[in-house]
Amino acid sequence: MDTGLKDMTVLVTASSKGIGKAVAECFAAEGSKIAISSRSKENLLSTSKDIKTKYGTDPFWSVCDLNKQKDIEHTFNAVIDHFGSVDILVNNCGGPEPGLFHKLDDNQWENAYEHVLLSAVRFSRLALPGMIAKNRGRIINLTSITVKQPLDNLILSNSFRAAVTGFTKSLSNEVAKYNITVNNIAPGMTLTGRLYELAVVEAKESGKSHEEVLVEMSKRIPMNRLARPEEIASVVVFLASKQAGYVTGNTIQVDGGFTKGIF
Repeated sequence: MDTGLKDMTVLVTASSKGIGKAVAECFAAEGSKIAISSRSKENLLSTSKDIKTKYGTDPFWSVCDLNKQKDIEHTFNAVIDHFGSVDILVNNCGGPEPGLFHKLDDNQWENAYEHVLLSAVRFSRLALPGMIAKNRGRIINLTSITVKQPLDNLILSNSFRAAVTGFTKSLSNEVAKYNITVNNIAPGMTLTGRLYELAVVEAKESGKSHEEVLVEMSKRIPMNRLARPEEIASVVVFLASKQAGYVTGNTIQVDGGFTKGIF
């Protein structure tokens, strides 16, 4: 299938590991021009080397702390200087820290707000003028199954990823007339460092090993296994493709059947 993604410029945030890295690699496999970002220069160099070795393309990279507006502006402008445009924006970020309501202070709430919601708002604001001028574009936000089925001990993620869902639906209606689609992917439990960290937290609270916790997580899923990052990435690539040009304002869960609700 010709996805129409060859030579398209794709900016993937928080993409030096985990799902973000898998997304960048999937676009590289389609022949897209890739820009990646992360807070870690070391991880960016390693990921760039991996992508170049596998796909023969040299990604552009930029160090970016998603909680800092200046970093976001610097990264976006650097990508424009290097490639000339951003055709596809994938807003990804690591999950905010776990915790129950009574244990979280204002600073933690504000950090989660900037990291999860405001980073997507800021990058989208920068990307949209160029997309509108070209009368084409894709914005894809990576959220979580918590937007459909909130999880215990993740009130920050439950709150702000749900806010991204509302942002996406509203924005999609505003920019549809410019042939720009805006969608969310809501990954389920996926084999990443983030899931490992959550398993460690749960293990400490339950007295079990983190390996036991991961096995129990798998058993909660109808497919009886955790997702691979590339399984999430493949859906991102579809939403960016020309075949998905009539899909907008949606949140698509990729969770092995974990979410119990109909909608």
